[in-house]
Amino acid sequence: MHAVTPFSPATALAPMEGVTGPELRARFAERGGVGLVCTEFVRVSRAKLPAKSLKRAVVKAPGVALSVQVMGNEIDKMAEAAGLLAEAGADVVDLNVGCPMPRVVRKGVGAAMLKDPALLFDLVSAMRARVPGLLSAKVRLGWDDASGALEQARLLVDAGVDFLVVHARRRSDLYAGVADWRVVRELAQALPIPVIGNGDIWEATDALRMMHETGCDAVAIGRGCLGRPWLFRDLADGFAGRPLQTPPNLGEIGEIMLEHARLLSAWLGEDRAMRDFRRHATWYTKGFRGSAALRQKLMRVTTLEGLRASLASMDADEPFPEHAMRVPRGKTAGRQKVTLPEGFLDDDGPLPEDAGLAVSGG
Repeated sequence: MHAVTPFSPATALAPMEGVTGPELRARFAERGGVGLVCTEFVRVSRAKLPAKSLKRAVVKAPGVALSVQVMGNEIDKMAEAAGLLAEAGADVVDLNVGCPMPRVVRKGVGAAMLKDPALLFDLVSAMRARVPGLLSAKVRLGWDDASGALEQARLLVDAGVDFLVVHARRRSDLYAGVADWRVVRELAQALPIPVIGNGDIWEATDALRMMHETGCDAVAIGRGCLGRPWLFRDLADGFAGRPLQTPPNLGEIGEIMLEHARLLSAWLGEDRAMRDFRRHATWYTKGFRGSAALRQKLMRVTTLEGLRASLASMDADEPFPEHAMRVPRGKTAGRQKVTLPEGFLDDDGPLPEDAGLAVSGG
């Protein structure tokens, strides 16, 4: 672990396509315990960059550093975009070298750049020249083999990144299997820059264990915080040596859901917000008794008042179900099979494939 971490607290909200919009980032910032929030990726292509649209990605939440993630492989355009984002106030400009999805890698971006180290080096070097502040990269361990993870990490260090966020899976794993924290430990021990661990962090205890086992400088949490906005608060307690609080009961989660939906409506408008909120409703209620029937109601809700009425039918005193802990949420593509208790409905759908911010026609 390095003496100086790139942000404090040593926790980050990882980028998630179609999910980590301004309203969700603001919610986590307000609840505390998170040091860095990251946007969903901004796609940059060879078309002319609309600077105003690009700068609209820089929406900061009070008291929390903002990382704006960019994805692309056009060196000049990526460097220009990085400079514009830094100028607009992004605390960190982050390069996506980790997205494994076929529709992304077919275009030679995301994790596909791991197969072209020369291009990756030149692109990061060009971005470095345009970013006076912090520059980072979010990477996978490799394409289909993690043996070159240290070499690729050193290439990124030589090109000028200030820290690395490491999703401890290969591209070929997609979101399946078990994240290989051993490689995170190797990188944390060998590199002169901070290493941020990511992968298989479902509860606060997982994050604390990752830091202990790997010596990483911070943790980035993605799918684990879906429907769990108290997760970063728990981490803050864990870092401070305080006991973790009891998870909220169903009534408290209902209030959290209403708060989230109100904030989303203020940002997107009520009609659009209530459509977008349906996926969050699934994550919030997963594992509770009768949650399948409740979710059927919630999928038909079109207004905040309708949401309030649907939630009123819940058993507010029902405690948080222990068997819902450490259960994967969010993307399901290639996900490992998880044995669930009887009556526990695993009905998450994948995140939408068209929700990234395309700012340059690509």
